[in-house]
Amino acid sequence: QVQLVESGGGLVQAGGSLRISCAASRGFFRMSAMGWYRQAPGKQRELVASSTTGGITNYADFVKGRFTLSRDNDKNILYLEMNGLKPEDTAVYYCGAGPSGSTWPSYWGQGTQVTVSS
Repeated sequence: QVQLVESGGGLVQAGGSLRISCAASRGFFRMSAMGWYRQAPGKQRELVASSTTGGITNYADFVKGRFTLSRDNDKNILYLEMNGLKPEDTAVYYCGAGPSGSTWPSYWGQGTQVTVSS
């Protein structure tokens, strides 16, 4: 059974930083494209950033220059470093993973709340 375990969310003031993490089992992690989505109240879930197994990353325009996605293939952890946080970044952040393709992601984490106060 695939498990994605997220951690690191919390409350931060505008302009501050947070790092959230997503841990997965070793074999699954190395074979999977990984990424983060977010969902704010009353809004649809949206892609924040993603990484292929080869480490190619893509970012949504609204986080470019502020967020950095990285994979630690030794620890099997996906990180999202978030800097310059804005109140509009407030959302539940979900880790997504699975084989690349039209059905990605196949698996979801439970979500971690990020709240940015003004």
